[in-house]
Amino acid sequence: MNTKSLIIIPTYNEKENVEKMIDAVLTLQGGFDVLFVDDNSPDGTASLIEKAKDKTPNRVHIEKRTGKLGLGTAYIHGFRWAMQRDYDFVFEMDCDFSHNPNDLIRLRKELEAGYDLVIGSRYCKGGSVKNWPIKRILMSYFASVYVRIILLISIKDTTAGFKGYKIDVLKTVNLDAVTFKGYAFQICMKYAAIRYGYKAKEIPITFVDRVLGDSKMSTGIFKEAFFGVWKMRHMKL
Repeated sequence: MNTKSLIIIPTYNEKENVEKMIDAVLTLQGGFDVLFVDDNSPDGTASLIEKAKDKTPNRVHIEKRTGKLGLGTAYIHGFRWAMQRDYDFVFEMDCDFSHNPNDLIRLRKELEAGYDLVIGSRYCKGGSVKNWPIKRILMSYFASVYVRIILLISIKDTTAGFKGYKIDVLKTVNLDAVTFKGYAFQICMKYAAIRYGYKAKEIPITFVDRVLGDSKMSTGIFKEAFFGVWKMRHMKL
C-alpha cells in the first residue's frame, strides 16, 4: 500500500528540540514527511529547520508565519498544505518529545487497518503520564471527563494532541468553523470527526513532560476549552 504520510509540528522557540526531532522522524520506517509551522520563533528555530530542509528538501518542510497565532491555526494551516499535496495520512504531534516519534508507526498501522482517526491516548487502558505533578494529571483527566459528559462522546483523552487522520476527515470537516487555538481545538477536531460518523480509535501511549524548552500552557487556553465545549454542540462543523 503506497501511502503518503505527513507529520505537522507547530513550533515556537523549540531550538533545543527541533534538530533531534527531525533526526527521529527521518529515521522512522515507511517514510514520514514533516511540516513545521513556525510562528516567527525569536530563538532561531526556523533557521535550524531550513538547514535540515536544504539537506532533505523532499522530506522536511517549513511554513513560516508572522507571529504567535496559536496551535489550532497552525494545524489548520498544515491541514490545508497537506490537502494541496495529496497526502493520505496526516499526523499531529508536539516538538518537545512528550510524544514519542516511534509511536507514529503504531498510529499509522491503525489508519491502514481502516480507522479514520487514531488518538495516542494517556487515559485509555495502558496509557500513562510521566513527570507531571499529580494535580496536573487530575486536572487533565477530569477535563476529559467533563468534555465527555457535555459532548456525549466516549473518547477518554479528549484533549490529546497526538493524532493521526485520514485525509478524507480533514476534507470533510469545516475547518473555517474551527477557530479555537489550544486544547479546545484538539477537542473540536475529534468531536467533528465523530459527528460525521468517522471511526476513531485510542491507542495507549506514555506521555512524557518536556525536558527542554518552555511549556505553552496558559490560563487562557484552559478557559477556552472549558467554555468552548458548549459552543461546539451548536457549531456547523
